[in-house]
Amino acid sequence: MPEAPYPQYHCPVCGKELPLEDARITVTCSDHAPETDVAFEVREAVPADKRDIEAICDRAWGETEFDSFGVTFDVMSGINLVAEVDGSFAGLLSLAVHGGELAIVLLTVYPESQGSGVGSALLERAVGVATDKHLPFIKVATTNDNIPALYFYQRQGFVISEVARGLAADKHGSAEPGFSDIPVRDEIRLRRPVA
Repeated sequence: MPEAPYPQYHCPVCGKELPLEDARITVTCSDHAPETDVAFEVREAVPADKRDIEAICDRAWGETEFDSFGVTFDVMSGINLVAEVDGSFAGLLSLAVHGGELAIVLLTVYPESQGSGVGSALLERAVGVATDKHLPFIKVATTNDNIPALYFYQRQGFVISEVARGLAADKHGSAEPGFSDIPVRDEIRLRRPVA
């Protein structure tokens, strides 16, 4: 796994930005969940967004190419939706048509905008893209360690459809530490119907 070049998570208590291996999950009741009131706009990317898309990819993972479903996808040639807060990028959702379904190549939200509904809004816009293209499902792949992604996608109606056991470890030669130092071994694939 490439080493993440920047903190990917934001502590809701102290505000500290956290790299992947230092992030932890906490469970709270709805009364104590962090409150974020962020006004944002979601739109389709335009050619003038190229540098900002490259920058958010670089900050998220250090590259614009991502492997999932046994294929390498390039964000720069995908269908890109962006979220902006006060005219600045807050999140990116990159999509590609793959196997008759709409595949999520990358969904990333800057730490300061996490928990504000940006990811859900980007995903809702993706449903519109799938509908316009007459695609019956949206699918996504993540790794076994990515508990925040598994939580998010299942809350958005995705269900686990397949587990490619050992795929991530085989690709990198060993099980590397991921979220909260969980060994990254498997690719977990989820999907949800569009309608």
